[in-house]
Amino acid sequence: MTGQVKHSLTIAGHRTSVSLEAPFWHALKEIAAERRQPLIALVAEIDAGRQTGGLSSALRLYVLDHYRRAVHRAAHRD
Repeated sequence: MTGQVKHSLTIAGHRTSVSLEAPFWHALKEIAAERRQPLIALVAEIDAGRQTGGLSSALRLYVLDHYRRAVHRAAHRD
């Protein structure tokens, strides 16, 4: 996997930086596009819903869950 890429973001009025591997940033952008929302809106939504852990971890888990649900839906359509 590629190295981490750091992005500075403003979420709920405060600046933060998030480091994720490039494939996770790409996946988050894809998900945001599917949902027709800006990337920052998706990140803010994930941030607001997390219970524990850091934002980077929450974003990775969100991406994993998103694609696992997609595979599950596809398997049940066939």
